[in-house]
Amino acid sequence: MTVLGSLRSSEMGVTLPHEHLLANFQPYEERQRQPWTYEQDEVVEVVRPYLAQLKKLGCRTFVDSTAVGLGRDAHLLKRLSEETGMNILTVTGNYAAFDARFLPSYVLTDSEDALAQRWIDESRNGIEATGVRPGFIKLGFNGGPLTVAEQKLIRAAAIAHRETGLTIGAHTGPAVAAFEQLSILESAGVHPSAWIWVHAQKEEDPSQHLRAARRGAWVSFDGVGPDSVAAHVKMVTRMRDAGLLHRVLVSHDAGWYHVGEPRGGSFRPFDTVFTAFIPAVRAVGFTDSDIDTLFVNNPANAFSIAVRRTRP
Repeated sequence: MTVLGSLRSSEMGVTLPHEHLLANFQPYEERQRQPWTYEQDEVVEVVRPYLAQLKKLGCRTFVDSTAVGLGRDAHLLKRLSEETGMNILTVTGNYAAFDARFLPSYVLTDSEDALAQRWIDESRNGIEATGVRPGFIKLGFNGGPLTVAEQKLIRAAAIAHRETGLTIGAHTGPAVAAFEQLSILESAGVHPSAWIWVHAQKEEDPSQHLRAARRGAWVSFDGVGPDSVAAHVKMVTRMRDAGLLHRVLVSHDAGWYHVGEPRGGSFRPFDTVFTAFIPAVRAVGFTDSDIDTLFVNNPANAFSIAVRRTRP
């Protein structure tokens, strides 16, 4: 589900599964009192050339992972998709990382069913008055043992997934939070293949990546940058050698226009995957088929809308 409507997964083409076009790091309570503002025309002027460059590099689908509460702007994404021809996905869900400073107060008072219903409503009816429907559920966790609020988020995600078929992308990091989420999902009847371990590269024990992939989860190494190419090649090669390349996602986690900074501050482009990472994995024996697995087949499978259950 893109910001312009549904798309066959086979039509996604080369996809970056975790990026950002705009972000707003103003804490929720402060934003309620005096929100930072920005001009959409300026954001488009700044951001559009980076999407145009990305399209020239061969990318066709861009997953904008900016969470609810951190600057998700369905109007902006729809406009950018229309003006650039890039397929763009956006999110529903809530984000408790960074000690819940971006978490709306209703998350603490809603039941997990009521919280899930908010996400289900956006999936069915669109985000606010835009008509834009989310392409996945984005959650945020702090990386340690789950707090009460974080447990509620993942339980609500299980409910919403069973109703909508939307994949759950979870900003997670260390394995302790990852496997607690997986256990909750599986106990709720949701298969690990409905869940993406976002920022898995931050887990230093590579055996945990293998363990999650063997369980059926998506393992996302999404911090590719000029200084991390070698480390990402090593992680992805290890997964390939274990026969688990089909569970791997790779992206930059780059961008973005920073709300509150002049002209959005420093914007990191989306080119390193194409100019450095892909040549580097080719140099260690990755084939064209392997590259397609990482950037075409895996994202298409990960973001397809389908209810994935552990049992009938």
